[in-house]
Amino acid sequence: MTARNDLTIYDAVAEDWWSDDIRWVRTLKNMVPGRLGWFDRQIDWTGKRVLDLGCAGGFMAEALDDRGARVTGIDPASGAIAAARAHAAEGGRQIAYDVGVGEALPYDDGAFDAVVCVDVLEHVTDLQQVLAEVARVLVPGGLFLFDTINRNAVARLAVITMAEDVLRLLPRGTHDPAMFIRPGELRQGLARAGLVAGRFTGLGPRGMTRRGDFTFGRLPGTVIIYMGTARKPEI
Repeated sequence: MTARNDLTIYDAVAEDWWSDDIRWVRTLKNMVPGRLGWFDRQIDWTGKRVLDLGCAGGFMAEALDDRGARVTGIDPASGAIAAARAHAAEGGRQIAYDVGVGEALPYDDGAFDAVVCVDVLEHVTDLQQVLAEVARVLVPGGLFLFDTINRNAVARLAVITMAEDVLRLLPRGTHDPAMFIRPGELRQGLARAGLVAGRFTGLGPRGMTRRGDFTFGRLPGTVIIYMGTARKPEI
């Protein structure tokens, strides 16, 4: 039986993270512009202290750095963090990277103006603790930007059967469908953490590259992958 929620995949390909040789890693890279196409509408990144929670090898962190944010990335995959640090150093980027988990962020209260968390919430051990930690490290008025996967039969078919088993866009076992999160559940969790949920919208394939890889963008429905925002109230 295939193991589920297998997070060892990120360290296994760390040395080739930025090579563009691995299709599923290219897929993750191709999702960044689609996410930022919507995130950019929610915030002016310039000068903002931003935490990339679950940064892996640094695709989103470097894109945020390009937008003028002061970026910190954190991930439990030490090999991926090493790859992120090396690539940032090659480019002369001042991105701070740490090894750690979302349930116990090693940062002071109010350390960040925004937290970005993509392709992560459906993998964590304790979702409510992660949301509480996000709220803690945000400044009052700070913004949480995220995406995750809905829990239903259609999402399971798309993400597990098609993306993992048939098309091999992701390694088999990347996700555990039991850990997918319904939007209503996430809204409740955000509220319990003291965050005010904003709009949710979909994310999915919108085109294809010459190499046959999908490109991604905003979609109207939230049935499979959905993005959202939440804000920490002002004092």
